[in-house]
Amino acid sequence: MILIKTVIFDLGNVIVPFDFKLGYARLASLGGIPSSEIPKRIRSTDLVTRFECGEIGSREFVEELSRLLELKTTYEEFCEIWSSIFLPPTLVSASMLEGLRRRYRLLLLSNTNAIHFAMVEANYPLLRYFDYYVLSYRVGALKPSPKIYEEALAHAECRPEECFFTDDIEQYVDGARRAGIDAVQFRSVPELERELLDRGIEW
Repeated sequence: MILIKTVIFDLGNVIVPFDFKLGYARLASLGGIPSSEIPKRIRSTDLVTRFECGEIGSREFVEELSRLLELKTTYEEFCEIWSSIFLPPTLVSASMLEGLRRRYRLLLLSNTNAIHFAMVEANYPLLRYFDYYVLSYRVGALKPSPKIYEEALAHAECRPEECFFTDDIEQYVDGARRAGIDAVQFRSVPELERELLDRGIEW
């Protein structure tokens, strides 16, 4: 059995649950676009991709999206609504992360943006257990791009096969495996616990 030295977690729907429909409903109240139409309009552009790759800043993103969705809002109000998708409580517990941190290097690997991450960091204290955040908007690449896994490995301080990674999206797990990382898809905390224990990872 290979000894795991670094444990890497995705953020959304692995540690922190979220539901985009909550944000869409509130954005719909600020303009003339029905909530069901909002995701279609967003997907018709590369705006979110550019934002999560760090190609545009937060204020430019808000201005462009407000035009796209015909919103009447302030920057501050938009940021609050855009971040209202995150739900308490966390899926993975603080006690698990604290226990892992005592024994392993702990990394966060997430496709995210500056607005969302600022809110999550401010409202979910358990993120303090991570040694390093590998975030798409800072790296300039989204999972499953090899670049973001290379960045994670640069901060893992061990070989790829000595890293364990979990993500709720299968293609991102596959991307990690192509980088040589031992990775599994997150489906539930009990299943994750079994996968960890099968590898001798304790907390």
